[in-house]
Parts: sequence; C-alpha cells; structure tokens
Amino acid sequence: MRDFHMPGRSSVLANNGLCATSHPLAAKVAIQMLEAGGNAMDAAIAGAVLLGIAEPQMTGIGGDCFVLITPPGEDRVIGMNGSGRAPAGFDAAALRDQGMTKMPIYGATPVTVPGAIDAFCTLSKDWGKLGLKAVLAPTIHYAEAGIPVAPRVAFDWVLAEQRGEEGGLQGIARDLYLKDGQPYQQGEMFAAPAQAEVLRRIATEGRAGFYEGEVAEDMVNSLNAAGGVHTLDDFANHTSTYTDPISGGYGGLELCEHPPNGQGATAILLLNILKHFDIADMDPWGADRAHIEAEATKLAYDARNRFIADADHCTRADYMMAPETAEKLAALIKMDSVLPPAALPVEEVHKDTIYITVVDKDRMTVSLIYSIFHSFGSGLASDKFGILFQNRGAGFSLAEGHPNEAAGGKRPMHTIIPGLLKKDGKPYMPFGVMGGAYQATGHARFVSNVTDFGLGPQEAMDAPRSFAVEGELRLERGYSDDVRSDLAGRGHKVVTPEIAIGGSQAIKIHDNGVLEAGSDHRKDGCALGY
Repeated sequence: MRDFHMPGRSSVLANNGLCATSHPLAAKVAIQMLEAGGNAMDAAIAGAVLLGIAEPQMTGIGGDCFVLITPPGEDRVIGMNGSGRAPAGFDAAALRDQGMTKMPIYGATPVTVPGAIDAFCTLSKDWGKLGLKAVLAPTIHYAEAGIPVAPRVAFDWVLAEQRGEEGGLQGIARDLYLKDGQPYQQGEMFAAPAQAEVLRRIATEGRAGFYEGEVAEDMVNSLNAAGGVHTLDDFANHTSTYTDPISGGYGGLELCEHPPNGQGATAILLLNILKHFDIADMDPWGADRAHIEAEATKLAYDARNRFIADADHCTRADYMMAPETAEKLAALIKMDSVLPPAALPVEEVHKDTIYITVVDKDRMTVSLIYSIFHSFGSGLASDKFGILFQNRGAGFSLAEGHPNEAAGGKRPMHTIIPGLLKKDGKPYMPFGVMGGAYQATGHARFVSNVTDFGLGPQEAMDAPRSFAVEGELRLERGYSDDVRSDLAGRGHKVVTPEIAIGGSQAIKIHDNGVLEAGSDHRKDGCALGY
C-alpha cells in the first residue's frame, strides 16, 4: 500500500468495466462506449482514435497499431497486426547507391502505408457491437471542436519543434500543427477539422473511405510531391493480419506478446535472462537490479537487432526465446563490469506512442498500442486532409541481406508491443509500456515488479525506471545518489534523461471479478471505470 502522506495515485477499482489510457478524455469516451452498450473493442477503438487529436504528436490515423484480444469468457489470446508495409516501388539498393548507410528518419522515404485504420475497421466488424459510426462519433466531434492541450502534450510539442525544420514539421504540417509558427501551449485548443471529414468517410464507407478514393489520392499525391514512390495500389492493397501470439513464463505468470515484426520476443528473452538471477532478493531500486537489467537489455536488444523482421523474413524468433539462448547470454553478465552497448540505431530511440487497455463487464480484454513512431511522425502531412504520416520505415535496415532490410511490400521491425499477462491459463492483466525502444525492457521491468516484488499495477508503474541505450544508463530521478555512484563505479555512463522513461497502463482482473487499473504519472491520462 502506498504512503498516503506522499504524492501518488490510488488504483482505480470497478466491476462493470475499466479503461486506462494516457489522456482523460479518451478514457471518458471509452467508458461512455461501454455505458452505451458497447464492448471493450468499441471502447478501445473509440479512445485510441480520439488520442490522435488529444495527443497528435504521439499517434494518428496515418499510423500503425498492434492489438491483443481475449474474447469474453475465453482464455485464448488473439493478435491483430495493424502495421503497414513499404510501398512496392521501394528500393534499398537505390538508397545505398546514394551513399546512405541507414534509413532516413524524416520526409517521404521512411513513410510506410498506414495500417491502423484497416485494423480498426476489421476489429470493429469482427469483435465490436456498436459499429464505426458510433465509435468514431466522439473523435469527429472533438476534431472539429478542439481539445485543450494537456501538460505533457505541450512539453512534447516544444521538444519536437526544437529539432529544427529538417527534423521537425515540414510544409503544410507546419501550418496545421503549429500555432502562428510556434508549438501549441498548455490550455490552447487544438483542432483538426479536415480529419473529421476523413473519419466521416470511414464511418460510412469503412476502410474504402481511407484507402481508396479522394483520401487515398490526397495521401499519395502529397507523398509523391515530397519524393515518395507510393501508389494508390499500395494503399488499396493493404490488409491487416490476425496473428497467434507468442509467450513466455516468469514468476508464475505467462507473458503474451505479438510475434515479429513486433519486438515482443525481446521482452521474453529479457525475462528468460533475468530468471538466472535472484531478482526478488535484491533491493528493487538498488544498483544490482539496475545493473543486471541494463546488461540483459544490451544482450537482448543485440539479438533483436540481428533477427527481428517482417514475419515472412524472420527465422530466429524461436532461437531468441529458447531457454538455452538466455542461459548462454546470462553467463556473460558480470556484476562488477559492463558489456559494450547494443548497436541500437539512433532513429529507434523515440518516445511517441499511445496505449489503451479496456476490460468490459463480460471480461473481454483489449490491449492496444498505436503510434506514428517519432514525434509528429515523418514531419509530413497530406495537403488536403492534414493526415500526419508515420515514419515507421526508419525501423528498416539498409544492410544488404539483413532480415530487416528495407524492401517493397515489407513490414519493418516494430518497437510498439501491447502486452497481456495470464495467470493459471486465464487472462489476468492487459498492460502496455510506451517509450519506443524501451518497450521490451519496460515489459520485463513491469512483469518483474508485479511478480518479484508483489506490486499492484499502479505501484508497478509509479516505480523509478532505468534504461541502457546509446552507451548510457539512463536513470530517472527516483534513483538515489548512492545507486548512481555505485553504477558509475561498475563502468556505466550514468545520466538523468530529459524526458521521463516511457509511460504505461494496466488493468488487473482479480479472482473475485473486481477490476483494478493503474495509469502512469508520466503521462496526462488516468484510469476510469463504472
């Protein structure tokens, strides 16, 4: 139990339904869907799409999503891969001929086909109750009326614009996503009325309202004008994919993750490495645990960067999750020294994602993550409807012969991963950890907090975080000076990150049916139930 003398959040408890996400308005809309007779899928889609207006730097209809679902009354977990593909005409060799050694981050080249809308349309049809018109109605309203800019959103907006014009918003996007050339400030109203029109077409025409016709023409023409090779066929031919989740055990729980092209196997490998250490006997916020997690992260991410790719090109995921692999890697960790950093491309270190989870009265669970990759994605928006394009293609490799080598029609390695824990074979806790590359480490840290230290969902996400990346060990301010000094003495380059590490939400299903949710203080959001 938390110390009620100290700042913090209480868990939110309910029995009919709960939503946890990163903006209060999205949580409210999700609960309204449940109260109107909808289910967890209706609520999750409604809240997620609204977040594209409430947190436009994080996500939007030009992005991708991944979803884990447990149907009401069932124990099975179903995955939905809503990630897009590179345009058919993409040519990695041509980029190498131009002297490039890694994918560009901004502009039209790293823009992959937006995958989320097709996934939302499919999921609404297959699993929802209310239909797209009802589910999209709140976002259509708020896209026109506007939403006050929340504190964390305003903070991120400034950071994005500090990248400068080359790495920030470009062209029409500057007019649409800046106010008089400056980032929106806390409390100012942000609206996107042209996107409301797009959502109306999706509500009435389904996926065809987005991937065909005038909206698709607007996206393709805008990308072509910026140097892209995208075609109308690339958009019309896109389909989302149902998948069978992968899983691994830790501390009596089963962690369910998306298979490649997501990095879920990395989280499973991390936990398998941690099994070789007595984590539960350590100070949870001490140097030993942070050191072991940092070293395990380097090893697991090195494997990820070698093997994870489009499902049709990834052949080593089973190797990553094998107990023998973790045993060999764990043996490389020394308590008094550090390993070299993983070769993590700079473009993967981003923090711009939303996550929403909903559990309804029939105990359907939805764990949904949705992103445009970097802050404001590629920096480009479509000319007529102002759709921000993701830059997910920056997750490709340009190394010839690499499983994740960029190619036409191929999905890039993805950092965004929704999670779901099972206990005794039954759905127990849908959860997600935002923060780009951090997400696999964040999943392992969250699961360890729950299992090794018995923390509830809110306590597990309130706890301080660390992340070994780019040759640094980034420690949030929740770590003591003594711990920082100890870790520096072992060889870590200890820094305090400018931005808090990630964000998270979770809902725990108790044995008596009561739902308990937490929402991360690092974001503007909350958990709401009824």
